[in-house]
Amino acid sequence: MGDKSFKVISDEKSRVREIIKELEAEFQVNSPPRDHPFLTLVRTVLSQNTNSRNTERAYDNLTSEYTSPKDFAEADIEELENLIRPAGLYRSKARTLRKLGRIIIDEHEGYLKEVLKKSQNKARKELLEMPGVGPKSADCVLLFACGRDVLPVDTHISRTTKRLGFADLDDDPEEVKEKLEPLVPKGERGKIHLLLIELGREYCKALAPVCGECPINNLCPQKGKRY
Repeated sequence: MGDKSFKVISDEKSRVREIIKELEAEFQVNSPPRDHPFLTLVRTVLSQNTNSRNTERAYDNLTSEYTSPKDFAEADIEELENLIRPAGLYRSKARTLRKLGRIIIDEHEGYLKEVLKKSQNKARKELLEMPGVGPKSADCVLLFACGRDVLPVDTHISRTTKRLGFADLDDDPEEVKEKLEPLVPKGERGKIHLLLIELGREYCKALAPVCGECPINNLCPQKGKRY
C-alpha cells in the first residue's frame, strides 16, 4: 500500500466520496444488517466503555438466556450481572437493561415498533429519553433496526473524522455527526459508519496510527502527525 502524496480535493463532499471508494477497496463490509430493535438497544448498552470483543462475549452470554423485553424486565439482577460481566461496568449495565425492559413493557406494550414508526427526529428523541440510551445508541437502533440513513458516531468515527479534517479536535460526538453526516451521500451513511470503524481499528489508532500503510493517507491532512 505505502505512503502516497496528499491529494488536494477542494470539495469536501467529493473527498468523502473518494474516501468511501478507497475504503471499500480495502475493507469488505456489507450493508448494515437489520437487527431486532430491542436487541440492538441491548447491544449498544453493552458496548459502552468496552471493545467489540468484550461486547460480543457479553451479548452472546446474555441472549442465550434473555431475548425479549419481558425477559429483561423480570430478570434476576445478579444473573444479569454474571452474564454481562465481560462487558465491564456490569452492575450499572444490568440495572439499565432491566429498566429498559420494564419501560418497554409498561409504556410501549412490550415493543419498540410504535416509537420507530415515527419520524426520524421524533423516534430519536424518544429513544434518547430512555435510560442508558445516548446519541450513538439511538442512532444505532435507527440504522441497524430500522434501516434509517443515519451515522452513529463512536470513538473510532470521532477520531478518524477529526484527523481527516471534517471536524474540529474539540468537537463532541454530536458536533462530529452534524458536520460529517451532510457530507456523506444519501444511503451511504451506514456504510461509512462501518468503514470508518474498520479504519480506526486497523490504521487510524488512538496512540499509534499507522499512517504509512493507511489506504487513504493521500486524503488525510493529519498524515504523519505524532499522537
